[in-house]
Amino acid sequence: MNTAKAQLHLIHGASYTQREAAIAASLACLPNTGKNIVILEGLPDGQDILNPTDLLHISRIAPGCLCCIGNLSLRVTLNRALRQKPANIYLGIASDAHLDKLLLTLQDPTYTNLLEINNTSL
Repeated sequence: MNTAKAQLHLIHGASYTQREAAIAASLACLPNTGKNIVILEGLPDGQDILNPTDLLHISRIAPGCLCCIGNLSLRVTLNRALRQKPANIYLGIASDAHLDKLLLTLQDPTYTNLLEINNTSL
């Protein structure tokens, strides 16, 4: 069984709004085919830039280090996203303080056959 890997776009740095805007700009450049998933860490500041559609699913995770205290929330949300067989997954994280540990989580054998990781700092 040969399945395509989802492209995981890891967006970090800047403010929540700037990360969401960067994701929106990237999504605007994609062809309008295939499911896309956005997972945003943190609380929006009241200016939702992204809105869910049939081809765009958005999840928001409470702020907290995704490699430490928020790891379970991240894994559950990511596993649910992967079941939808998206073409792209955007993961917007608030802090890159533990980015190396987060990348280790994402490179776990559970995910290596499912994800192709692209790392972007704002």
